[in-house]
This record gives sequence, structure tokens and C-alpha cells, in this order.
Amino acid sequence: MSMAVAASLRSLARRRPRLRFPAAPLAVPGARAAFLSGAAEEAAADAAAAAPAPGRKVLESFREEFEIGGRSISFETGKMARFANGSVVISMEDTNVLATVAAAKSYEPVRDFLPLTVDYQEKQYAQGVIPTTYMRREGAPKERELLCGRIIDRPIRPLFPPGFYHEIQIMVNVLSSDGKQDPDVMAANASSAALMLSDIPWNGPIGVIRVGRIDGNFVLNPTVHELGLSDLNLIYACSRDKTLMIDVQAREITERDLQAGMKLAHSEAIKCIDPQIRLAKRAGKEKKEYKISLISDTSYEKIRNLSEAPIEEVFTDSSYGKFERGEALEKITQSVKAKLEEENDEDSLKFLSKAVDTVRKQVIRKRIIEEGLRLDGRQLDEVLCTVTLGAPGDAQRLDSIVGPPTKRFMLHYSFPPFSINEVAKRGGLNRREVGHGTLAEKALLAVLPPESDFPYTVRVNSEVMASDGSTSMASVCGGSMALMDAGIPVREHVAGVSVGLVSQVDPTTGDISNYRILTDILGLEDHLGDMDFKIAGTRKGITAIQLDIKPAGIPLDIICESLEPARKARNQILNRMDQEISTARAINDGSGPRLATLSFSSDSLRKLLFHRKTIEKETGARVSVSDGTVTIVAKTQPIMDKAIEKVEFLVGREIEVGRTYKGIVSSIKEYGAFVEFNGGQQGLLHISELSHEPVSKVSDIVTVGQVLSLMCIGQDVRGNIKLSLKATLPQPCKKDVKSKDPLPSQEVGWVAVENMPSVGADAEPSISKHEDGTTEAPAFSTPSVIIRSEAGCDAQDVANGPKKRAKVAKSSPRPYKAPSECQEVRTATAKKAPGTTKKTKKVKIEESGSDGLETSGSDVPEQTASNTLDLKQSPVNFQSRSMKLGDVVTAKVYQIRAFGLVLELSDGARGMHKFEENGQKEFEVGQELLVKCQSFNAKGIPVFSLLD
Repeated sequence: MSMAVAASLRSLARRRPRLRFPAAPLAVPGARAAFLSGAAEEAAADAAAAAPAPGRKVLESFREEFEIGGRSISFETGKMARFANGSVVISMEDTNVLATVAAAKSYEPVRDFLPLTVDYQEKQYAQGVIPTTYMRREGAPKERELLCGRIIDRPIRPLFPPGFYHEIQIMVNVLSSDGKQDPDVMAANASSAALMLSDIPWNGPIGVIRVGRIDGNFVLNPTVHELGLSDLNLIYACSRDKTLMIDVQAREITERDLQAGMKLAHSEAIKCIDPQIRLAKRAGKEKKEYKISLISDTSYEKIRNLSEAPIEEVFTDSSYGKFERGEALEKITQSVKAKLEEENDEDSLKFLSKAVDTVRKQVIRKRIIEEGLRLDGRQLDEVLCTVTLGAPGDAQRLDSIVGPPTKRFMLHYSFPPFSINEVAKRGGLNRREVGHGTLAEKALLAVLPPESDFPYTVRVNSEVMASDGSTSMASVCGGSMALMDAGIPVREHVAGVSVGLVSQVDPTTGDISNYRILTDILGLEDHLGDMDFKIAGTRKGITAIQLDIKPAGIPLDIICESLEPARKARNQILNRMDQEISTARAINDGSGPRLATLSFSSDSLRKLLFHRKTIEKETGARVSVSDGTVTIVAKTQPIMDKAIEKVEFLVGREIEVGRTYKGIVSSIKEYGAFVEFNGGQQGLLHISELSHEPVSKVSDIVTVGQVLSLMCIGQDVRGNIKLSLKATLPQPCKKDVKSKDPLPSQEVGWVAVENMPSVGADAEPSISKHEDGTTEAPAFSTPSVIIRSEAGCDAQDVANGPKKRAKVAKSSPRPYKAPSECQEVRTATAKKAPGTTKKTKKVKIEESGSDGLETSGSDVPEQTASNTLDLKQSPVNFQSRSMKLGDVVTAKVYQIRAFGLVLELSDGARGMHKFEENGQKEFEVGQELLVKCQSFNAKGIPVFSLLD
């Protein structure tokens, strides 16, 4: 030990006398002990001063960084989960994923499979959110978590050595997520690195990568946003020279383009391998000697000699069905077992089931490779297909840290045990069922209509009734036909087929020396073969792929070769499907549900939130509210109409003139009835609009609480809504058949009160003479009545108190005048000399609800050529209370405010003008302006627009 180091240790010992130090040289973790002399002693002294105090344990971490697709990725170990057999944190930008691995200490000799469990979990703290569940905790694994666990499991499982049956558990937790990167690919790479660091025997590492394609260009490790623009989502896992797993969702990509994408993915994925090897050399554990469960060569030869010949007889007989073949093979196993029990061969009995299965596998593979024949006698490229059913459902809300919040198309796959004549318990989500259903769902998504054209949420149920092949690909075929049968306008059919592989391996090199590709494999061919390559698509291209393998990798060239027989088989299935149904049925044939989408303002929907359940209970429809949109789903059209009626009555719609509304009579006055309709709005049903016949008393026709169907016929100058009952009733038969001209049509619109011609039966038209000698044609007009709301009328009644009202004759609807007379009056009015003014007689109108207002015929002048040519002149004897829309007047600026002007009219009344955006000009108080009445606000104050 150098003098400087010894002096430093003595100094530390004086400061901390309780610490004891061994006599051995100081060893710093991660450094090498050495004896230094001369000039190096000074550097050693500086290093010793910076070293941690003796007795303090330092946690050492190791880190490896690399880059793929311009994004930096790192593996790190030593800080987290140090007691796990292997643990790694992988990081990409602000997304961090922890993967740990552990192996059971005990071993069960009777086990003949690898109990590998992968648990992937996305906790909400990763995105800074508290769970919205009742307990505010994460619950059972969601579908996405199960699917991500399968992405990790599928490429890792084939690389464990044969006979290794110890229980292995891989746990993956997303520590943080920025929402840009999907953590599933990172989790698979981290799990591979954790296995490399552990003492578990495993023939890794592997590399996993995601490839997208945007505008024809491949993108490596695309973000979630880029995936939304991509027509390809390829997850590719491989070892250095072989493919291990493929998972594809695409929008009808061609086989050639997919091959190019897979070759690019392989060259980039192997970049993940070397960093894992370097990390394992620096921080990995030595591989432990685990007990391997393998049958001895002697026992295997004895079992093979007893079972090979009868097994060949069963497999060469194509008349056997699935269950008949299974029963025959079971009898062979029981016969071999009886012979071994007679010989008391315990070692052979222990591995009997596994050994017989190996003999079956060799017999089938030999027959397929050498003779080209399959179990059921088919050639290698013949097809077998089954079809399942589908039904619509509700949208699914997703609770994942990446991706969309909802999913409008779901395919749920169910594989009950009776489909293979077995007994099993049915629990919650099954990983296999979730994986198969998601594969079929991805295959059909490419042909669904866009949500703007078809806003339905669709659920397809695939119920497997019997299984002797690829039920996931059958779900694709059956789901496509079910969508068309349900009336969903899919562009074309999607079909799927499963391709298998049987190969011979050279025992000296481990490479494949001979192989056969099988189209549409049976269940037993899947079990005894090397590959299950599921490919779905249309005639244009591939929409989904899932590749699972059993050996430790398959060359990419063989996988690319499998695409062509899959395409031919897919087209054969599509031709057969088109013979059954080739276009979507009509959705309104009475069997499918109805969907309606209504748009409202957010404020209008507050009432509906409290009464939505009541509407659903009363009508049987389903109502959902989201972002100003109300969606109603009903089984039949009458239920839909009833639900829409209740929603519109409760919430209200934009009022349209000429549209019929249902309303409830809230109160009755002498001059009419107030009706509540369209989400709480009130309108006036005048006594003249109750019937085509004269009505002397309102209560004779309607009562409070009565429900009426009324038509909106317009709006008065104050913005009050005018309703009509007689407009919804049929016209009565006319007694006078001499007149052939039709009655004048009633104009309906958002206009002021019309001055309809009206004259008594015996009245004679009078001619007015002006000072200049000109004469005016007779004109008859009904004085305008200002209609207030029900509350306004009640308040006025209270204000009037017990004052006695003048007796007036009860108003009744005036009869229609002859068409010829009406036309003569209008013609005479239009021909009035320009520049003349109308002299009309003031009339005192006293009617219920009119408040004794004094009006005149000039209050509501007719819009004729004589009074609309010169817009720059204010009307003579102008009164603001008789103003209507479109009137042009002169006003003075009374006050200038931040958002507009307060204007004073000639009779002292005030109005307002609102500044337009970036349209404010310089104004002065007292300045005269020529303005036009544009509208009235809620308080009846006129709003003007400038004309100069």
C-alpha cells in the first residue's frame, strides 16, 4: 500500500474511531487494486481522497447505450430491483420500463412443459394520473396488458433449453411514459436483457423493433402519432440470424412491400443484441446448473419400438376423424404403458407421455416431408374453412397510457371447452382468447367504413362451436361475412389462413436441411409442426399477421416464401365467401338497430344529463351524451322516434319556421294560450290560431296541461314565438264554390307582424285625398299587437290591480277575403305615386295583454316600392316601440363604450350598435348616423348596423 493511501486511512480512522478496517489492501468496487510508486503516488492520493468513506456501501450501476432510427436507447442495471435474478431498466426519451426475472428454487419432476409467466403492467402513475376506479387502484390485467405480455412471451419461450421445466416469472412495469412511445417493444428488449443478466439458462439475446410506413417510406420505432398516419404496424423479433416472432397490422399492404419491411426490421433489430451481450459481460451472473428433465436414449428406443408401427397405421388412414384418431392414439399409449408396467420400468413410465408424443411427431413429419401427404389425405395446398357469427354492441373505453381512449370496433373470441370435448373451468380474460380475438379484429379494421360515414359501434362475437384448425382465421372469415350480413358497408371481404412448417434439422450444424410448407393446418399439425403463421387480408393485400414458432428461430427466407401459398389460399377462400354474400345487406330491413346523432350546445345538455336514465327507462332506447352530441340507439324506428321526441322536448332544438313541435299548455289567457315547448321555451298560441272556425273562448279548445302538436309560424318584433294549431289541422271544405282562385298563401318566416288586408262585410273602401291632390288607394290593416311572455303578462296584471277594464268585444278570427279583392288592394298599393305618404287614422286598441298601447297603421308600414326606395329618410311620425326589423332611421351617438355605441333615437328611446372585430371607427358624442334595425336583444332593445 502506498504511503499516501495509508496516511489517508489513518486520517479517516482518527475522525471515525468506531470503524474497524481489515488488514487487506483497500478495494474499491469497480476498480483494481495496485501498488503505485513515484509520481503515480500523488494521483493515487487524489483518488483515495475522492473515494467513499470505509464502511459505506456503494451501489454500482452499469449502462449501455445504442441508437436505432435516430433515437437513443439505453440499458441500465444495478439501481433498481437488485435482489431479482436479473433486472434491467430500458429508456427511450422520457419513457422508462423496468423488467425483472426470477426462477423457482424447487423443481417438479412430473412436469413436461415450461411454466413461463409474463406479467406486464401499466400503472397510472407512469403518466401522472390517479386511477378512476372506486378504490383508486389498478385492477385485474386489461386486454392491452395481456397482449403486451404475449408480445414478450412469444419470442422468448422457444430459446429455453429442452427439458428445462423450472418455473420462470418475468415482471415488467412501466415506470414513466411520455405518451410518445409504445412501451411494448421496449419491454420485450428489457426482458431479454434481464434474462441475459440472470443465472437462468437461455439461448438469447433477442432484438425487437417496430416498423411503420408513412407515404411509402419505412419508419423505425415510430411514435404513437406517427402510427396513426402509418399504413403498417410491424413488430419483429429475431436472434442474430433467425426470425422468432412477427406481429402485423396493415392497410392491405402487398406481399412484396411486407418482405421489404421485414428485411429492414431484421437488420435494425439485431442492433439491440450486442449491447445486451456487453452488459451481461460486465454485470451478468454465471449461468447456474439447473436440473434438466430429459428421457434417456434407452428408454426412448424402447418406447419407440413399441409404438411406432401402430402410430403409422393410424396416421396413414385418412378416414379417421379428429376424435377417432385421438382415441386410437390413446389406446396405443395405454398398450405401451401396460407392457412397461409388466417390466417394472419406472424410468420409461415417467417419460411415457412425452416419448409417445415425440414418436407421433417424427412419424407425421417424415410422412409429410418424404411423401407430401397430410393427416387427412389432403395435398399441401388444399383448404378447410369454418364460419362464425357477429353482432353489434357498445363502444369500449380504453384505460391505457398510450393510444386512443375508446375503441368503436371489437371482436371478442370465445373458445369454450366443449368445442374440443373437454372439461375446463371458465374464468376471466384468457390470454389465448384475447390474442386470437385481437388478431381477427386487426384484420377486419382495414375494411371498415370511416366513423364519419358509419358512426355505429360494432361488436363481433366469434363463438367457436368446434375446433380442428385455425379458429382465429375462421373468426376473420366469419366476422367479415357477419359484418356484411348485419348491413355494415365494409369495402370487401377479408379472409385468413394459417400456414404451417415441417422441417428437418441437420444435427451437426443445427440448420434446416429440408422442409415443407403446409396450407391451412389442422390442430394436430399445429401441435406437431414448427410454425403457425396466420395471415389475413383482402385480394389487394395483407391486413394482419401473427407468427408463432417452436424451434429456436426460422430463417427469414422461409417465412417470406410462405407468403405466396397463403395468398393463393386466401383468394380461394374469398371466392367461396363471395358466393354466400358479396355486398352488405340493407341496414334498415327491420332487424338492425337504429342510430341517430343530435347536436346541441353544451349548456342545453345539462337537463339531459339528469333525465337520461328516465328517457332510457321510458323508451327502451340507449342515450349517450358527449361533447355537445347526443347519440341515440334504438332497436326499432318507433322507439327511436319516441326517444328523439323526448330528447328534443327536454333539451330543445333550433326553432324552425314551418316545423311542428309538441308542447304543453302552461296557462290560458283571454287572447290565447302560452305553450311550453322545445326544452322549456314559451310561445303564444293566439286565439285566432286555434281553429279554422271562429273561437269565442280559448278554454273551449285547450286546457292547461294539454299536449298539443303546434307549428311555428313566425316571430313578432319582440322576438316572441308565434304558434299555430290550425296550421296542423286540415282545411275545412268551402261552401262557396263560385270562386275558382285559391286563397292567398300565408307567408311564414322570421319577420315582423304582417299587416294582412281585413275589412268588414259591409264596409266600403274610402279614398284619402292628400294636400297635393293625389289620391290613395284603400288599404286595410290590422293594428300590431305586442306579444309578451306569460311572465310579463302576469306581472302587468298584478301592476294593473283591481282597475276596471273597458269592455271590449271578444276578438275572433277574421274571415278570408276573396282573392280578387286582396289582389286589387295590393296592386293599388304598389301603384301609389312615388314620394307620397300614407295618412292613416289612429286607432285605440284595447285588448287583453295589449296593455292599452296606442298604435297606428303607420306603426307597421308595408314594405312596398314607395317606402323602400329612399333608405336615407327616416319615417314620418317615427315611434321606437313600433320599430321592426329592417327599419332605417337616423340616430345620434349618445355614449361610446368599449364594445359598441349607445344610440339615441328621435323620440328619445335608445338602441345599441356593436363593434365588429377590428372594425371600430372614430365616433363623437352627438354625431348623427344612418342606421338599420338588425335585431332585438333579450330585453327588447333594438340593435342597429351602420349604413354609412
